[in-house]
Amino acid sequence: MHIIQVNDIKIGEGNPLVLIAGPCVIESEEIAFRTAEQIQTIADRLNMPLIYKSSYLKDNRSSATSYQGPGLEKGLRILQKVKERFGLPVLSDIHDQHDAPACAEVLDVIQIPAFLSMQTSLLLAVARTGKVINVKKGQFLAAEDMQNAINKINGEGNRQILLTERGSFFGYHNLIMDMRNLKIMRDLGYPVVLDPTHAIRKYGVSSSDRRGGAKEFIFSLTRAGVAAGVDALFIESHPDCDSALCDAASMLPLQKLEELLRQAKAIDELIKPHLPYDESGIYDYREYKSNLNRL
Repeated sequence: MHIIQVNDIKIGEGNPLVLIAGPCVIESEEIAFRTAEQIQTIADRLNMPLIYKSSYLKDNRSSATSYQGPGLEKGLRILQKVKERFGLPVLSDIHDQHDAPACAEVLDVIQIPAFLSMQTSLLLAVARTGKVINVKKGQFLAAEDMQNAINKINGEGNRQILLTERGSFFGYHNLIMDMRNLKIMRDLGYPVVLDPTHAIRKYGVSSSDRRGGAKEFIFSLTRAGVAAGVDALFIESHPDCDSALCDAASMLPLQKLEELLRQAKAIDELIKPHLPYDESGIYDYREYKSNLNRL
């Protein structure tokens, strides 16, 4: 497996569990600072490496009138201030290939949204920046098909890739977190990130409606994913979810974050010494897939 380095943080191949956390979208400089400070305090207390995340733009909202963020220029300016004030690496989504050069000036990790995980022009533009790229697996993709996104990025000479599992469509409105995907994607050679806060979204219901997410499953999905050997957690969190301007129904209340991370860290420290698992002679998914393709 490739070890991915973000500043002084190493991700993958037995390194400690990494936290990627912050609000869904940048709402204001004040909320960004307050959230970053509180998350950093928790991460420092747990000795957990932290990457701050918040998006300058959310372009896949269900309504054209929904809040989408401050935009590229203002959003990157706020993230730059977070970097300088707290000394944290920062991550944001990108939706337009033309934003890539500006993002590369500020962001330490550029994230490809799940709905755009097969968008060739976007993947290539971001790959050319040389930055670490977090590709969220499309809800519509089989885990092994993330190899296609990897190939596009590798083709531009970039091997700085993280792969994020955030659930797969089951029916029309529900997402299912298939824990098999975590192993399948790790077998592709790159660190895997678990995002339990998007996996519990209920599509078809506004993210500001309480019925738009099943937060009661965040803890159990996180524990299961860490036990399966993920390399990082992607947790959207907010100090006041009820007033959040995006994904209010699925973000974890900030006051619950430390307990979640304590449980995750305990499981990670139990599991990591045994990775990689000795699975020889048990079942080789890649061999099965190769045999299937010959039929």
